[in-house]
Amino acid sequence: MTSVPDFSVDQAFEVRGTPGQKFPFVLNSPHSGRHYPERFLAMSRLDRNAIRRSEDSFVDELFAGAMALGVPMLAAHFPRAYLDVNREPWELDPRMFAEPVPPFCNIRSPRVAGGLGTVPRIVGEGQDIYFGRLPLREAVGRIDGIYKPYHEQLKRLLAATHARFGCAVLVDCHSMPAGIRVGETGVRPDFIVGDRFGTSAAAALTDCTIETLAAMGYRVVHNKPYAGGFITEHYGRPAQGLHALQIEVNRGLYMNERTFEKSQGFLGLANDLTALLTRLIRLPIDVFLPLPLAAE
Repeated sequence: MTSVPDFSVDQAFEVRGTPGQKFPFVLNSPHSGRHYPERFLAMSRLDRNAIRRSEDSFVDELFAGAMALGVPMLAAHFPRAYLDVNREPWELDPRMFAEPVPPFCNIRSPRVAGGLGTVPRIVGEGQDIYFGRLPLREAVGRIDGIYKPYHEQLKRLLAATHARFGCAVLVDCHSMPAGIRVGETGVRPDFIVGDRFGTSAAAALTDCTIETLAAMGYRVVHNKPYAGGFITEHYGRPAQGLHALQIEVNRGLYMNERTFEKSQGFLGLANDLTALLTRLIRLPIDVFLPLPLAAE
């Protein structure tokens, strides 16, 4: 699958699900990877727990009930600290590398400035990953060997779904720190639903997600502070029948962030997410179909 030495034996990512997709939905879990290559750990100044602080731990398992419904999932095995596929392909911080980065790189994005580019500089609350500058070939190898094949696979899944059903709905699955607070009131949301401020998905999909979760008793926030990253923005084209919705789950609902262990709330939350997806796949397909071309 990849020529990157760190994943020459272990898969960098995989498509999960039973044969025979039944609905125009595809799930994506790009940040739940938990395979930390020994070579990568040797390059890092962080211990095995500290380096996991940007990981969306167990999110792939939380949403796994979708596969029994006939919905495939693309899941990363590589960790977010190693490579972030929810960024542009060349969103690189030139201060991280021993050589100049190529001129086509996006070096001025807010995400790069914050240390969270395609090859991240930090995890968690600003903890540097590396001892010093990296050879540029590290970034190039990870992007060419994993980032690009990952997005090629996601594109194939969405294209096949669109060809079969006339539309495709991508649910991008993430988690957020338990201590996140929103707005002047400092509310701690259980979920943040992002649709790039209404541009990446049909309103019916967003509304149904928010209403269903709220009816279950969860505190749900829309687009703030997470409206959706590169994946949501890049793949969401509602007028063409391509929809992308990001769902952020509060980690405090299902795990201990210090020990990285599941809590007693894990199973109940997983069941609620399966119930949510069951509701979403029952929405009328008409709300997802491409808009008719305007008459000339």
